[in-house]
Amino acid sequence: MKGIIGKKIGMTSIFAPDGKQIACTIIEAGPCVVTQVKTEEVDGYTALQLAFGDKTEKHSTKSEINHYAKAQTAPKRFVKEFRNYSLTKALGETISVDIFSEGDTVEVIGTTKGKGFQGVVKRHGFSGVGQQSHGQHDRSRAPGSIGNSSDASRVFKGMRMAGRMGNDRVMLKGLKVLKVFPDKNYILVSGSVPGHNNSIVLIQK
Repeated sequence: MKGIIGKKIGMTSIFAPDGKQIACTIIEAGPCVVTQVKTEEVDGYTALQLAFGDKTEKHSTKSEINHYAKAQTAPKRFVKEFRNYSLTKALGETISVDIFSEGDTVEVIGTTKGKGFQGVVKRHGFSGVGQQSHGQHDRSRAPGSIGNSSDASRVFKGMRMAGRMGNDRVMLKGLKVLKVFPDKNYILVSGSVPGHNNSIVLIQK
């Protein structure tokens, strides 16, 4: 497995050779510094710990500063561990967007936009109870009945009701790498990617 930490820049579209317009997402992938190398003998499994995004020492703890000093790099904002990494890297080396090439199929993991506490119309696509007539002036976005009365005498688990919406960790599989720009550390991935602009995403294949 190969992977990298990136930041979602935004969406755009490009034209394929056959003239079709393809929607894609621009991601700033890396560069990431290897801040720890875990081995089977010492840790019980193999993994690479990658760090992305600069962070000042003022906003870092002493343990973070000492940890990154071993890799001879400044403190970073985001850290992710990738198990069974297929590339052999040493402590302090850099992994950039050149691990991907056009045509690769990747998985992108991100956190969706948080929408707060929402009702059933927005959260589940309900149509509401009915029109505002015959005294139902406040029922147009109501959920309606949520269960039986005396038979069950309770509300079953899993009922679609109002609640917190968004802010979920989502993985999208089968996305294609359309373009790679090594000079800017940019990568163009087909389709949409979860999260708002400037949110952190993980790209792996």
